[in-house]
Amino acid sequence: MVDNIAIAKDNTIRTGLRKLNVVAQSIVSMNVNKAINQLKFRNKRISLVVLKVLNAAIANAENNKQLDIDNLVVREAYVGKSITMKRFRPRAKGRASSILKPFSKLTIILEEKKEKKKEENVKKKSIKVKDKL
Repeated sequence: MVDNIAIAKDNTIRTGLRKLNVVAQSIVSMNVNKAINQLKFRNKRISLVVLKVLNAAIANAENNKQLDIDNLVVREAYVGKSITMKRFRPRAKGRASSILKPFSKLTIILEEKKEKKKEENVKKKSIKVKDKL
């Protein structure tokens, strides 16, 4: 298992796959702070549930894996099918039609990105300082 990733899952989200997938795929390969802001101000009911799972992944990264939360990026967010509640609606002439109420699963994987540019700049500055001395 890779040390620089953190995972969070929710297996019982009361919505359909397509609706959840639109919101989940919108935050992939985004910085965590930017993803949080996008989910907070999104006009979808399900975005608050995705935000809850994202916050759980951030907490897992910080507390269990000791990762720096400023460098976290959403690596993957995928949606799967869960259970389906079946309900019936009475119709004319004594019949009944079925109503399917689907549930979904959501998995968010975060990855810590190392900032190479800053490290390279520090090395260049230290070389310049040595040259001046």
